[in-house]
Amino acid sequence: MLTKVQKWGNSQGLRFTKAIMEEARINVGDRVSVSVRKGRIIVEPAATVRGRHDLKALVSGMPKGYRAEEVDWGPPAGREAW
Repeated sequence: MLTKVQKWGNSQGLRFTKAIMEEARINVGDRVSVSVRKGRIIVEPAATVRGRHDLKALVSGMPKGYRAEEVDWGPPAGREAW
């Protein structure tokens, strides 16, 4: 399929045919990941992540040697069951 980059306001964009969208399994409104590899623009469905956070990415940002510890928040303030 040939298409051309078009200007929309201050942005540029591409239009995809319905067949291309179906083959890529992307629907209107879906989140996509856009990257550049070896001078080519790659558009692919974004990995579905619950809560929009990627656990692997969050854990990789933790300092090396990090140790979780218990925190005492004090006695119950209401009818909580401890």
